[in-house]
Amino acid sequence: MKLLLLEDDDLLAESLVECLRDNGYRTDLATSLHVARSLMTTEHYELAILDLGLPDGSGLDLLKQWRKAGHDLPVLILTARDTWEDKVIGLKGGADDYLTKPFHDAELIARIMALLRRKSGRMSQELALNGVSLDEADRRVRVDGGSWHSLTGTEFLLLRYFMHHPGHVLSKDNLLNQLYALDQDAAAPNLIEVYIARLRRHLGKSIIQTRRGQGYVFVAR
Repeated sequence: MKLLLLEDDDLLAESLVECLRDNGYRTDLATSLHVARSLMTTEHYELAILDLGLPDGSGLDLLKQWRKAGHDLPVLILTARDTWEDKVIGLKGGADDYLTKPFHDAELIARIMALLRRKSGRMSQELALNGVSLDEADRRVRVDGGSWHSLTGTEFLLLRYFMHHPGHVLSKDNLLNQLYALDQDAAAPNLIEVYIARLRRHLGKSIIQTRRGQGYVFVAR
């Protein structure tokens, strides 16, 4: 699952990217409004984290432009502005949540997970679909109430993305894009086939189906 981070403080940005990676999120970093605009035209993100004060303008202005253009991804604002008036302005401008600096990494991750649950209509950390239950906290899966099986980091990222997009045909390029940030060297597309095979060992062969020449789809009943 890929996120967009707009933050111009190098040390904070590096720390946040590492924190997000450790918690199962791949993150593209933008240090200016210009870069963020460009990334939004070419990449697909599940959530964006925005700083408000950027060298080339206001993150709030960018957010308003995104909402006007129809981008409905959840947006979490990070800022040092901590008055209630600033928070109201941010929320009215299209933000879904607001986190004031300094903050603890655990709170950031909890807020991100809550926003993604809200987007998918869930209330718990367990994602359940078509008999498959994915425990996002412990990165494990079970089928039809059976035993839990631990997942590797990549297996977890791939299955979580499938379950957030049930019924959608996802190409190999699309899936690779969710596993690797732009500053990483992406693996060969056939690596996806390897991980699909591993997931099918946990889920059975009928849950993730192949669409020849198109990609794969997580079947939703």
